Amino acid sequence: MTHAQATASDRSIGDYIRDWRQHRRFSQLSLALEIELSQKHLSFIESGRSIPSREVVLRIAAGLGVPLRIRNLMLLAAGYAPVYQERRLDHPDMEAARAAVGRVLKAYEPYPAVAVDRRWNLVASNDATMPLFAAVADAELLKPPVNVLRASLHPKGIAPLILNFEEWSRDILRRLSAQLEASGDPEIADLMTELRELTGIALGHEGRDEHGGVFVPLKLQLPGGVASFISTTTVFGTPTEITLSELVIEAFLPADAETAALLAAMG
Repeated sequence: MTHAQATASDRSIGDYIRDWRQHRRFSQLSLALEIELSQKHLSFIESGRSIPSREVVLRIAAGLGVPLRIRNLMLLAAGYAPVYQERRLDHPDMEAARAAVGRVLKAYEPYPAVAVDRRWNLVASNDATMPLFAAVADAELLKPPVNVLRASLHPKGIAPLILNFEEWSRDILRRLSAQLEASGDPEIADLMTELRELTGIALGHEGRDEHGGVFVPLKLQLPGGVASFISTTTVFGTPTEITLSELVIEAFLPADAETAALLAAMG
């Protein structure tokens, strides 16, 4: 069982800390120095000989970069109440956040942009994405929750429009691998397995990033011609709400003047 699969009821706070420390490749000493805690105290917490205060739990979690939803489980395992709320974006109390997401998406028009949750399920999109979703041949792919990666790479989805499908698919899998390393989310692992089956790209055959980690262009065959996009992502800074901490806005900006003119004409 991995740290991401366990719940607070079957894991001790020491288990959580040790698993995440090892996942992040920290020694006890290096983590202790990072969070200004004695190694002896950290060792006692991991072994169950000491129960940390709530402040120490949060300090350790922050030092390890643990996702907010897992920090709540760590607090429960240590005997404390969770401190991070999780509300759907359509909750009445999330009106300001929902409006902010809508403004960002609208600002990208006439360029496509989507807001997705941590598992790449569609939360919101702008009007410029409509031609792309209209190209999806299988209605099942558009039933909520719409997974944008599945809809993109499925042969009955947007895949037939992607001119550099193999290159783009490999980049997606590399990005998911990095996300899995950061989050430990088993559902991301499941999604990766599904996308490997769709693309025929086996584990370990993602290839190297040949663009220096900057971007991989997405080339689409649109009704008006070929469009080349740069994909960018936006996240909310220092959120204390779980939904916002996991929300990502992905926009597709023109990689050349021809694409900008094509999208402006379509808009």
